[in-house]
Amino acid sequence: MYRYAFQGFDNETMAKAVGLDLPISAKNSTMVCKAIRGKRIERAKKILNDAINMKVAIEFTRYNKDRGHKPGMGPGRYPIKTCEEILSILENAEANAHQKNLGSELVVRHVCAHLASRPFRYGRKRRRKAKRSHIEIVLEAKKEKTEK
Repeated sequence: MYRYAFQGFDNETMAKAVGLDLPISAKNSTMVCKAIRGKRIERAKKILNDAINMKVAIEFTRYNKDRGHKPGMGPGRYPIKTCEEILSILENAEANAHQKNLGSELVVRHVCAHLASRPFRYGRKRRRKAKRSHIEIVLEAKKEKTEK
């Protein structure tokens, strides 16, 4: 069984998807995960698609040494490859939620990036390590307000 870092994981109202050994940077994926955490799924997809199309940058609040400032924010970048991978995992989690009949009001409850194993690259420039990351996404059905 997969463990989660937060309390209250409920199988009936949540759907998850995990991407293992993805060829993306862990630092970039940490910042992308921070940008979509807590957002509704439509908004999270729009953020990722805008970063892929280089319309709106992802704000880098942590790994931002020598990063240029972008319009309307501080340091930021367009991590296209990372956003494409996370978008595919987000769509998988959405498909899992629709399979469980959770409805269309979905919120990104939990998203995080972990370091994966870093194998050596092969070829002419050997002894250089590849970048790898694990990504996990948990979606939750938005709770309806009950009347008193």
